[in-house]
Amino acid sequence: METELCAFSLEACRAAARAGVTRVELCASPYEGGTTPSAALIRRARQIPHLQLSVMIRPRGGDFLYTDDEFDLMLDEIDFVRECGADCAVAGILTPDGRVDEARTARLVERCGSMQFTFHRAFDMVRDTSEALEALVRAGCYRVLTSGGRNTVSEGIDTLRSLVRQADGRIAIMAGSGVGPSNVRTLAQAGVDAVHFSARCLIESRMTYRNPTVSMGGVEGIPEYASVGADERKIREILNQLTQ
Repeated sequence: METELCAFSLEACRAAARAGVTRVELCASPYEGGTTPSAALIRRARQIPHLQLSVMIRPRGGDFLYTDDEFDLMLDEIDFVRECGADCAVAGILTPDGRVDEARTARLVERCGSMQFTFHRAFDMVRDTSEALEALVRAGCYRVLTSGGRNTVSEGIDTLRSLVRQADGRIAIMAGSGVGPSNVRTLAQAGVDAVHFSARCLIESRMTYRNPTVSMGGVEGIPEYASVGADERKIREILNQLTQ
């Protein structure tokens, strides 16, 4: 079964490669659920051997209803990541009434050319996952990342099983959100094609001086003196469960 690490740094990508993960989904902005990473990070990640590269195509945080300008940005970003040699683009677009924007999704897929296209967890925000899956098949998506329409894969396991049956090999089902050593074998037994996880950890800042009177971000709950990383030990624990 394929494995994918949601990576927010070059070191996380390297940890994934060392551990034997199939692919990384490269993102920026972990506290917004992932946005398009920088050009330099994409290029550097592509240089890591033996690691497939998916790149998030998301112009901002928030919802998945995009303006014409935002959609044009997504098309341009797909052109760029394709030129960089990425294996897959990752995006998701919805209509105001909570359905997959099938027409725009098909345009993104077409723009990918030989790259694969993953429709991300915008899928979990739709009103009807069965209807949405058929829309993704028609649009030509290679895979969908989903927690089964719930906050975590453990909560959405029954829907994930149903989606696997419905997909019937026409589109790959990748389970993500809350994937860890304790449930990854259950997901494998449910028949999903891939699992997606972050193995997230916080890397404490090496700053010894911290100005107590200034907050650069000003958002409660988001640490300013720590960055999001990937715990290689936890990555290996997840992979070990899949080989037992």
